[in-house]
Amino acid sequence: MTTKIFCDIADLDIIKKFSSKKIVKGFTTNPSLIRKAGAKEYKGYCKKILKISKNKPVSLEVFADSNSNMIEQAEKLKLLGKNVYVKIPFCNSKGKFTGKAIRFLNNKNIKLNITAVYTAKQTQQILKKINKKTKVIISIFVGRASDTGKDPLPELIKSIKISKSFKNVEILWASVREPYNYIYARKIGCHIITVPPSIIEKIENFGKSFTQLTIETVKTFLSDSKKSNFKI
Repeated sequence: MTTKIFCDIADLDIIKKFSSKKIVKGFTTNPSLIRKAGAKEYKGYCKKILKISKNKPVSLEVFADSNSNMIEQAEKLKLLGKNVYVKIPFCNSKGKFTGKAIRFLNNKNIKLNITAVYTAKQTQQILKKINKKTKVIISIFVGRASDTGKDPLPELIKSIKISKSFKNVEILWASVREPYNYIYARKIGCHIITVPPSIIEKIENFGKSFTQLTIETVKTFLSDSKKSNFKI
């Protein structure tokens, strides 16, 4: 199985550049990335992203904290384009599962990306709320999970396994820490991995020999030392 690579970014210049890359099959964003990109107005900025994404899937996130407001925002975001996946968090800020919003939007045939998921148990809760027709992405935050000192792969692998009967569901590896995560994602049959631009560029360079890397590393040290005018 081929694992699709999405680019996790909101910077318009970078999206324009990476939308032309065949390796990039879609984009994920969130309010934090959009704020960091300098947006002054959310909906208008999302429209700009969609305009340059070349009809590749784009995940746009709600930022409401109640089911009713999430539904309202999701319905507005959905209207921005046919390639929009609306990102809904697994729970609100009080820890309450957003199953009501997920079920309502799923039944209205709105493509969803359920985000901030960490466990197979959470994946199972989501699967109980959705049909087997409307497209759904479930984003597992593997990197952040590993920050706790626990191995996140068993939860990810189990999530992939229990969702197999849902042909409309794709499991996404989120919160990537290094390029080799892509190799792992392919090995375990993860449908999608979303990564920042810097890691995509490293993935594009896969295949270099260790000898090449040794020489490049030494050249970098030498160049930096010359620029610094260091003396011993």
